Amino acid sequence: MTAFEEMGILPEIAKAVDEMEWTLPTDIQAEAVPLILGGGDVLMAAETGSGKTGAFCLPVLQIVWETMYDTSSKKASANKAANSFMLCAKDMGSEAQVSNDGLKIESKNPRAWQGVRTNKGVKRTDDGNNKFYYEAYFSDAGLARVGWSFDFATLDLGTDRNGWGFGGTGKKSNSKNFENYGVAFGDRGDVIGNLLDLDAGTISWYKNGEDLGVAYRLTPQQCSQTFFPTVCTKNAMISVNFQQQDNAKYKVPPRFNWVSHFLNTNKVVSNRKIEESGVSNENKHTGAPKAIILEPSRELAEQTFQCLQKFKKYLHGDVKILLVVGGVNIKDQLEDLRSGVDIIVATPGRLIDFVDKGNVNVNNCHFYIIDEIDGLLQQGNRDLIVRLHSMIPRMFDDGKRLQMIVCSATLHNFDVKKLAEKIMYFPTWVDLKGEDSVPETVHHIVLRVDPREDFFWKSLKRQIVTDGVHAKDHLNYSQPNAETLSEAVKKMKGEFVVKAIDSLKIDQAIIFCRTKLDCDNLENYLNTVGGGEYQYLCAIDGARNPKNNYSCVCLHSDRRPQERTANLEYFKARKCKFLICTDVAARGIDVKGVPFVIQVTLPDEKANYVHRIGRVGRAERMGLAISLVSCIPEKVWYHSNCNSRGKNCFNTRLTTEGGCCIWYNELQLLADIEESLNCTIQTIGPDFKIEVNEFDGKVVYGQKKKAGTGINYASHVEQLSDVVSKLSKLEEEAQLNFLNLRYMKKSS
Repeated sequence: MTAFEEMGILPEIAKAVDEMEWTLPTDIQAEAVPLILGGGDVLMAAETGSGKTGAFCLPVLQIVWETMYDTSSKKASANKAANSFMLCAKDMGSEAQVSNDGLKIESKNPRAWQGVRTNKGVKRTDDGNNKFYYEAYFSDAGLARVGWSFDFATLDLGTDRNGWGFGGTGKKSNSKNFENYGVAFGDRGDVIGNLLDLDAGTISWYKNGEDLGVAYRLTPQQCSQTFFPTVCTKNAMISVNFQQQDNAKYKVPPRFNWVSHFLNTNKVVSNRKIEESGVSNENKHTGAPKAIILEPSRELAEQTFQCLQKFKKYLHGDVKILLVVGGVNIKDQLEDLRSGVDIIVATPGRLIDFVDKGNVNVNNCHFYIIDEIDGLLQQGNRDLIVRLHSMIPRMFDDGKRLQMIVCSATLHNFDVKKLAEKIMYFPTWVDLKGEDSVPETVHHIVLRVDPREDFFWKSLKRQIVTDGVHAKDHLNYSQPNAETLSEAVKKMKGEFVVKAIDSLKIDQAIIFCRTKLDCDNLENYLNTVGGGEYQYLCAIDGARNPKNNYSCVCLHSDRRPQERTANLEYFKARKCKFLICTDVAARGIDVKGVPFVIQVTLPDEKANYVHRIGRVGRAERMGLAISLVSCIPEKVWYHSNCNSRGKNCFNTRLTTEGGCCIWYNELQLLADIEESLNCTIQTIGPDFKIEVNEFDGKVVYGQKKKAGTGINYASHVEQLSDVVSKLSKLEEEAQLNFLNLRYMKKSS
C-alpha cells in the first residue's frame, strides 16, 4: 500500500501518482486530502511549489469518479433525500448556506435577509387532521424570521402577501405590514414553534413552549394551497426541527402533527416542483460538470488539466475533463460540452461566457475549486467568482452540499479572507505557511541600481531600448535631472541582466519584467547581445563575453495563446535559456529545476514577490532569486484609467495630470517586502559575488539541497535512517531504565 492509499486515495489513482515519482505526499497533501475526501470546505495556504494542485486534484477526481460509478450509494442517498423534510438548497437566497443534513441555514450578510423553503410542503385534506408544526431554535444568538409561505412567495418572508413570518424583534409580518406580536426572540437557547391550523385557518407561534396566540387568519382559498416551512436570517445561523425528538425540551402542542410525521401517515404531501437541469445521474457523462476548477491564467489551467489527465490514467470508466480557456476554437469546446463533461478546468472569461449563454450548466456542480484566489482577485474577478457561486446549488438531491476548495500561496490578506467568509461554509484552514515566507531552498539577494554612483550608463555603445516614458522629457546627461536618472536606471537594468547571466554562469532562468513592453524590449536586447561579440563598457570589469548565447522566449498576455504555450514548452524542454515574462507566469507554473530568477523590477504587490521567487527552489532543489532595485524613483507606465489599457498609448504625463505614468519607488517596495517577510534581504555588489555561509558553500543552484555533511541520499528511507537509528537507541535506553526502576522498586 502506498502512502497515498493510506490517506484514502484509490489504488488506481495512487498507481498513476507513483508513476509520476510522487513517493510521499507533501505536507499540504497529507493535511488537505483527507479533509476534502471527508466532504468539508477547505482553505489551503502553503508555499509555492508545495503540491497544492495535487492536494485538491487527487480527492476531487476520486469523488467525481465515485459519484459517477457508485450507483447503489447514489440511489440510497436519493431515496433518503426524497423521503425527508429538509431545507431546500435549490430554493434559497443567493448568499445563504444550508448544512449537509438540510436542518441549518446560515447567512453571513449583515445587511440583507437570506431565506430558504423546505423541499416539501403540507396541504389540507378532508379528514379533519390538518394541524402542522415545526421548530426553529438558536444555538447562538441571532436574528431570524420564521413561518410559512407558498412556493411562489418571496424568500424574504413576510414581505409579500404569500408569506407569513414572525421576526426576532417581536413583530409579525405579511405584505410588508409589520405589527407587534408576542415577544422578541433570538437569544441562545430560544425555541420558536410554528403552528399552521388549516382546519381553523390560523397561523400562530410558540416561544419556549408558551402559546403567543393567533397571529393570522387565512381565507378558505389560502387554506387550499400548499404551505412550506420557511426561514430567513440576517448574519446568523438557525436550526430547524421537523420531527419528534424523545429528548425534546418543549412538547408539540396538543393535536398538532410534526410536518415530517405527516409524511409517515401517507397524507397528501406536495413535493417541491423545482426544475431539475441536466440529465439523469445514470448517464455517466452529463452536460453539467460535477466539478469546476477556476484558474487565473491559461498556463496554470493547462497545468492542472494535465495533472488530472495523468491521475485518471488507471481508472476504469472514463472521467471526461475539459479545458475551457481563451485562444482555443470555441466550436471544438462546444462540441466537447455537448458530448458531455465531468470536470471543467477554466479561466474566468471563457467560462462565464459559456455559463451566460447556457453552454455550461452548473446545476449539477458539486465542487467549486478556486485556485490562486489572490491572483484572481488582483485581476478583478471578485464579482465573477461570487456570481458563479450564486448560480451553483448549495444542496443536492443526494443530501450532499456544495463543497468548496480555495487555495493560494498567500491566503493571509483581507480580500481573500473576506471573500472566503462570504461564500464558504465553515471552512477548515490548512495553513502550513502562515504569513508570507520564503522556502529554505530559495536564496534571494538584491542588487541596488544607483545611476548617481555608477556612471557607465553615460558611455554605453549598445543599449536596451527603453519603454519611452521619457520620450517627451528633457534629458540632461551632464547635469542629470530626475527624468534623466530614471532613464539611466532602465539602461542600467538591461545591462545588469546580461552581467548577472555572465558572472553567475546562468544557463537557465525566469526573468520577470513589470510590463509587457519591458518584456519585449528585453527579449530584443538579449537577442541583439547574443548575435555577436559584446563589449561591456561599464567601469565594473570591462570583460568580454565570448559565448553569445542568450537564447530567450517571451510570455505575456499580448502574445497569442499558441505562442505562449509553445514558448513555455520550449523553455521547459531547455531549447532556450531564458523565459522573460510578466506576473502572468508567476502563479503556479511548474517548471522543475529552474535554478535562477531575475527580477528586473520589483512587483507592486508584496505577495507577487513570493510567487516570483517561488519559481525556483521547487522539488527540494536550490534556487537563487536576484532582484534589481532602483535607488531612485523610476517613471513607469500605469494604464489603470487608460481607455486602450495601454495599447498604442503615448500619454507620458503623470496620472495626476490625466496621463498614464507614475513614479515608482522600489526602495519603499523593498522595505515593505522585508517587513512582510520579517527579514533583511542580502545586498550584493555589481560584481555579483555572493557571500556564503558554512552550510551553503557547496550549493549548486538547480540541484537538490545537500545535508550539512555533503551526503546525497538516494531515497527518503536513507535520509531518515540516521534519525530512525537514534530513535531506536533512545527507545532501548528508555526500556532499560524502566526495567531498572521496576527492579529497584521490588528490591526495596
